[in-house]
Amino acid sequence: MSRIRSVAASAMGVHRRTVLAAAGAVSLSAGVGYALRPTDSQAATTAAAGDGTAEAPVAHSRQAATAPLAPYTKGTTLASVAAPRNSSGYRRLGDGPGWKRVVRSELAAPKSGRAGRRTTLAAFVQFTDLHLTDVQHPLRLEYLRSGDPHSWRPHEALTVPGAIALVERVNALRGAPVTGAPLHFVMTTGDNTDNNAHSELEWFMKVMSGGRVTPNSGDPKHYEGVQNSGLKLYWQPDSTARDNDKALGFPHLEGFLAAAVRDARSPGLNLPWYSTVGNHDNLPLGCYGSHGDPYLAEAAIAGKKLMSVPAADAKKLQAAIKNATDPRGTGYRDFLKAHARSMRSVTADEKRAPYTPADYLKAHLDPAHQGHGPVGHGYSSANLDAGTQYYAFRISDDVIGISLDTTDAGGHYEGSLGTAQLKWLDKTLKDNKDSYAVVFSHHTSKSMTNTRPDPARPGEKRHGGAEVLSVLSSHANVLAWVNGHIHRNVITPHKASGGRSFWEISTASHIDYPQLARVVELVDNKDGTISLFTTLIESAAPHRTDYADLSQTGLAALYRELSYNAPGANKGLAGSAADRNTELVLKKG
Repeated sequence: MSRIRSVAASAMGVHRRTVLAAAGAVSLSAGVGYALRPTDSQAATTAAAGDGTAEAPVAHSRQAATAPLAPYTKGTTLASVAAPRNSSGYRRLGDGPGWKRVVRSELAAPKSGRAGRRTTLAAFVQFTDLHLTDVQHPLRLEYLRSGDPHSWRPHEALTVPGAIALVERVNALRGAPVTGAPLHFVMTTGDNTDNNAHSELEWFMKVMSGGRVTPNSGDPKHYEGVQNSGLKLYWQPDSTARDNDKALGFPHLEGFLAAAVRDARSPGLNLPWYSTVGNHDNLPLGCYGSHGDPYLAEAAIAGKKLMSVPAADAKKLQAAIKNATDPRGTGYRDFLKAHARSMRSVTADEKRAPYTPADYLKAHLDPAHQGHGPVGHGYSSANLDAGTQYYAFRISDDVIGISLDTTDAGGHYEGSLGTAQLKWLDKTLKDNKDSYAVVFSHHTSKSMTNTRPDPARPGEKRHGGAEVLSVLSSHANVLAWVNGHIHRNVITPHKASGGRSFWEISTASHIDYPQLARVVELVDNKDGTISLFTTLIESAAPHRTDYADLSQTGLAALYRELSYNAPGANKGLAGSAADRNTELVLKKG
């Protein structure tokens, strides 16, 4: 049978080992999906990277229904996008015009009549950079705001209701917007949490798989942090006193902080979901390779929090982070010790402890967070045994997915790959040459510049984005590299000879405005070309806010509006029209 088949083909094509290995197979609304035992995921092991024993991916996402739904635009940025209603000062948001779809032909010329010929290969949703944030965490760097206004965002206390509203949006979608095909899964491409705290990891798992979330730590009854500190450096929403943000038009919202730490309920995604790790998931504060530092580990759960420092000290610390001169956090530890007398008392909480890569894997493998599967959300016990956080899985009969770990445990927020993982990537693509491939990672090709050694593998060479591009460009089956990290929509063509071209799709975050996720549809045009349709979506929260509405939905709407108005925010993160809703054409046989 030809490699190019519709995703609506019979489920009889599922790998036999997958069916036999299925543990508690579940019936899904669009067909049949298999929740596999962790040992049946094709996780990357040290042996699989280089000894030739790696098997084809066997963890399957949901299978599509045979009857596609009708195409639509409602609920996507094709129909409407939140936009300011006033032209100066603090901007109130409302319904703005949608973003049109742009056809991009840098890698292949689109041929007429393709809309009537095409068949769907796969369709999925990408979440990225949710940054679920424990805003009361003692190690947070809010005080850097004295030197950089955007180092702290006024809306960070609302990351949980904001993310739940994004889940609600996906659950309401009627399949894929262009083809109407059922959606196979959601993939998160990292920075799911912000401070690498156990509290945040629990919130993330519940947001994605469903359950009651308590976005609070420390005192179970009261918020304790910079937003009720009385410091003018931060927005004090419950207070009538003037602060720097109110001077810019931010409102007085009595009851805001109590609402922000109130229990929220997530329905969980009604699709299977997979996970990719980001630097904020792997490193304390997203930048320090400080796991094992006893002082910082204790400070994370202790009852003291630094909220303000002189601007000169803040700029010095921020420069050390940006320039990667303190990747292990020893300078940061000394900084905290030097400012110990300025710390304020807060309620200690062990849930704020940093989590390790093994903790991250165990949370995904926990049956309590299985949701609509798959078990482990891509990760498996093989990952735990090997100490890896990368894997491959089958998206559909014709497409595999590959999730990479581009974080560097040596510290700093930029990324790279170790030699073993790069070899595994090359081998996985080679072993599955008869399937198209979509590669997922947190970092982009241009942000993979950190080749600092991994402390756990000090003798292993690290490889940057150029080397990853070289590997991907050597395989004709690669269609796309989907990532995040830069909080901006950017779509980049990578051209190579012999049909070895692909698109790099980088998607804006869900913490900074415009707070987006992306639907990706892969279709065969039946003319020697493949099209990748990308459609951006916002959360289900209304564009207009009501200051009297501090419900879960009202907070999600405020989350978006506050992010638009955040001082120092980059208003260009939506990218150009060619980086948003697109048709990306590829020449493939």
